[in-house]
Order: sequence, then C-alpha cells, then structure tokens
Amino acid sequence: MNAPVTLSTIMFDSADPVALAEFYCVATGWSISESDGDFVYIGDGPVGLGFQRVEGYRGPSWPDPAKHAHLDFKAADKEAAVRELLAAGAKLPEFQPGGSGWTVLTDPEGHPFCVSEG
Repeated sequence: MNAPVTLSTIMFDSADPVALAEFYCVATGWSISESDGDFVYIGDGPVGLGFQRVEGYRGPSWPDPAKHAHLDFKAADKEAAVRELLAAGAKLPEFQPGGSGWTVLTDPEGHPFCVSEG
C-alpha cells in the first residue's frame, strides 16, 4: 500500500454514548476530548475511543460468537483493577475462558473486554 492508513479511534455503538464514555474514562484514566451527546471521544493519544449513539442499540452478550471485537487492558494489579472496574459499573460474566491469565468483564452496555496482569 503506497498510502498507509493510521488508526485514530476505535468506535463503539451505544445506547448512551455519554455514560459509556464516562465508564471508559474511569477505566483508562483518560478524559472526554470531544462530545456532542451523540458522539463522544476520549483520549488525547495517537489512538482514542469513540462512542456513537445508535437508536434501539442492544449490546452484545457474552459468550456470543457474534461479537466482532473486544479490548484487552493490562494492569499492574489485575485483581485491584477488576474490583475498581466492577465498582464503576462493569459486570463479571460467569464464563471465564483462559484460566487465571485474564479476567473477562463487560462494560455497562455489554461489550466484553479483558484485563490481564501487565
């Protein structure tokens, strides 16, 4: 490819983009960089997260082979991070593949993500 592209934002469909962005602000320590209520962006690095309102949106379920992607996070203290994310609104699904290497959580709208020691 002569003109490579640069990844700038990972977008999430959402019923409530402001609330979902606020959850990920807690998770990442990032802040909202732009918002009009229907589109909210967080982070000021080379890659950020974005959340867009989709009327009638229903989040994915876990486990579900129809999920398309998920985020992986590393934490210096995985167990403490999991506790803090649960307190912020994440859910701990019963199905946990991978043993103790990582913990699968879902955000308040059901998008799965993983937390590992790192």
